Amino acid sequence: MSEQDHEPSRLNRRQFLKYGAGAGAAGLLYSSGLQARALATKSRIVILGGGAGGMAMANRLSRRLDGARISLVEPREVHHYQPGWTLVASGVWNPEKTMRPNSRFVPNGINWIRQLAAGIDAANRKVELEDGSQLDYDYLIVATGLQLNYQLIDGMSPDLVGSHGIGSVYASIEGATRTRDAIDAWIAQGSGKGIFTAAPTPVKCAGAPLKMTFTTLSRLEASGRREAFQVEYMAPGDALFTQPYINDFVKQRFDDQGVTRRHHYRLSAIDPQARKAEFTFVGPDSEFTSHHELREAEFSREGERKVVTGYDFIHVVPPMSAPDYLKSSDLIAQDGPFRGEWLDVDMHTLQHNRYPEVFGIGDVIGAPINKTAASVKAQAPVVEANLIAQLQGQTLPRRHNGYTSCPMITGIGKAMLVEFGYDNDFAFLPSFPFIDPRDESWVTWVMKDRMLQPAYYAVLEGRA
Repeated sequence: MSEQDHEPSRLNRRQFLKYGAGAGAAGLLYSSGLQARALATKSRIVILGGGAGGMAMANRLSRRLDGARISLVEPREVHHYQPGWTLVASGVWNPEKTMRPNSRFVPNGINWIRQLAAGIDAANRKVELEDGSQLDYDYLIVATGLQLNYQLIDGMSPDLVGSHGIGSVYASIEGATRTRDAIDAWIAQGSGKGIFTAAPTPVKCAGAPLKMTFTTLSRLEASGRREAFQVEYMAPGDALFTQPYINDFVKQRFDDQGVTRRHHYRLSAIDPQARKAEFTFVGPDSEFTSHHELREAEFSREGERKVVTGYDFIHVVPPMSAPDYLKSSDLIAQDGPFRGEWLDVDMHTLQHNRYPEVFGIGDVIGAPINKTAASVKAQAPVVEANLIAQLQGQTLPRRHNGYTSCPMITGIGKAMLVEFGYDNDFAFLPSFPFIDPRDESWVTWVMKDRMLQPAYYAVLEGRA
């Protein structure tokens, strides 16, 4: 299925240009902070990670600081546009469209260290690298991204994606491509059961499991045999999405499209050869007893709160956390909801709660929301301004309001532009007065399909 298959059929030229200009302006506006005079300093600044957050900070700080010794710790030569992986797994994009050389984004004049970090000694301000050497820092920006913990699902490995009816859009670009192929094979089968799962932890792009369900439903409907396929969504909690209106919308839409919703079920094991999945029920007993009608289900020998069910296709969403070496450092949260799993930062200033010379950005931070590329766009000017203030001994001037965004794909060719923040029960924070976040439209699909990728690269380059 090519991009040309999804032209906006009801968008006239004037509307398209109006929306396109809006999207471009949102993605490419220069931050006023980037125009400030460079500050002279000899500080040693280490940036861990060259994803969206780390690369954005490398470019911003290389412009704002004159004489700073900036090191970027990032082993990868290729940058992956991960927001495009759902489109790859849905058969809309080719995988090559999501890849660019990292050398295109690394600014001149910084020290690009092409290896992984292996440890952090926060008390002594040192980063240990995989070759055993150490980096000293005066300031540290933690932009490591997160870790996919497939091993916490018994029998599961990212190597299995694409075989035995297993898909997982998160695994890698290769995994997204193999997920597409696994869905193709299931549809070609002509019937069968598909299970879509969610993780019991915070995940990057929390809408991705829902998007994969919706785009697969579109493909099943296009096959002309939708009634021959069973689709189930297994969620570990009550909610399917953080934002309340969208949560209710998705639940109702699933019901309308014949998706069986199961709440309080966590994927705990998988038997690839038998194509069976084990789910652990984590809700109230009264609700568990009402779910004994699970198709092909039986109680497992391990305990009465586990259910085993067969599948023809399963989309696996692994538990996620900060990288292990960060979890074993003193920078990890010591208490509260992010204890032991996520970077301990103030969710507004993005400064570490116990080490003022450390800041965090992106997926790794402990915050109620914020694991999207759009979050990085909002966080980057906050980290820039606050780190520079810290360097000068000043009060931190900027606060992050939790802004995040998810172009919620509700089918191939339609989407909702969902933008929200921390306050007022995750109330909407719309950027465009002409786009209602409650409406599905071709406009938002076009933004997702055509316009957001250039805006993303502008963020990496420190231009947005």
